[in-house]
Amino acid sequence: MQEASFTGFIKTLFYIVAFYYIFRFLAKLFLPLLIKKVVEKAGENMQQQQRQYQDFQQNTREGETSVYTTQNVKQSRETKKVGDYVDYEEID
Repeated sequence: MQEASFTGFIKTLFYIVAFYYIFRFLAKLFLPLLIKKVVEKAGENMQQQQRQYQDFQQNTREGETSVYTTQNVKQSRETKKVGDYVDYEEID
């Protein structure tokens, strides 16, 4: 059976602290860039939705009803009835 040495404990503690500070340093460098990309992507998506809405408004005439469906709309699923519902009453 092996016993833990004091130098092994110090090395492990050093690695943990070094990893923590390296992670913090890298986070300060790359997190702002990552957040900027996410915000830009969200802005692009919002602009695209706004353009689609404006196109939709321009194509519809007052008093006319139009139904548009997208490919992403899921078909409604039928629920399967497996059995009968039994209501139990408690008897004293």
